[in-house]
Amino acid sequence: MASVRKLALFYAWILICGAAPLGIAQSPPASATDVWFERVEQTQAEQPHWITPLVTVTPRLEEEFRYDVFHEEQRGGARAEVYGAGKGLELIPARRVEIILSLPAYFVHRPASALDGWGDTSFLMKYRLLSSNEEHKNYILTLFFSASVPTATSGNGAGHAILTPTVSAGKGWGHFDVQSTFGVAVPSGALSRLGSPLTWNTALQYRVLRKLWPELEVNSTFWPNGSRSGKNQVFLTPGLVVGRLHLWKHAGLTFGAGMQIATTRFHTYNHNLVLSLRVPF
Repeated sequence: MASVRKLALFYAWILICGAAPLGIAQSPPASATDVWFERVEQTQAEQPHWITPLVTVTPRLEEEFRYDVFHEEQRGGARAEVYGAGKGLELIPARRVEIILSLPAYFVHRPASALDGWGDTSFLMKYRLLSSNEEHKNYILTLFFSASVPTATSGNGAGHAILTPTVSAGKGWGHFDVQSTFGVAVPSGALSRLGSPLTWNTALQYRVLRKLWPELEVNSTFWPNGSRSGKNQVFLTPGLVVGRLHLWKHAGLTFGAGMQIATTRFHTYNHNLVLSLRVPF
């Protein structure tokens, strides 16, 4: 009877201390990094595996670092170069959720019709409502909420915080997909000047040779109020995105280029060359 008690105490001690009975090795506990990447992989497996367009914000949840550069024509023959273009770090901290921590863009004006300087800082959160990957119905529906903070220097920002709720959706058929967003920008002040513009972006893509994604985007903005009340601008943006190319472990490389071409008489800029570099992980 005493030996039975000793054996029972021995196994109780094993269970409490987490040791493996009878010499059976336990697998080491997963690290926080392993748990993070496992969640990201599971989240992305539940959605289509399209590529992120050049201008249109994808409804898909991504984890990457992104850096874009714009080179655009402005009124009177001036040009502006925008480094960073408000992109930055994209993370998936929870299932169905993505946050984007954007770096302020840096504006360079040529000729110096305006002062060079930093733009506003912005943040964006996505919540994916519905999704189905390519093996099933191949669609996605996501809500966005973005906010910009007036951190610009030398007049290169709005001067007020701007909140932008957005709805985004996408649908795929084989190698072809459509991704679209619709949002309204609501400034915290100076409504009579800034207005609350409505933005509608749509990207049409076709996958070629697994890694090539030629696309055509329609980027439009309408001002129902403010100093540009009643005006509308529309751009056609042909482009090509290449990726995802594997680099090392979880890291990859995606890059692309395109040109925004104004199709309406009113436009705030034209012939905007868009260069995009992303490192998904």
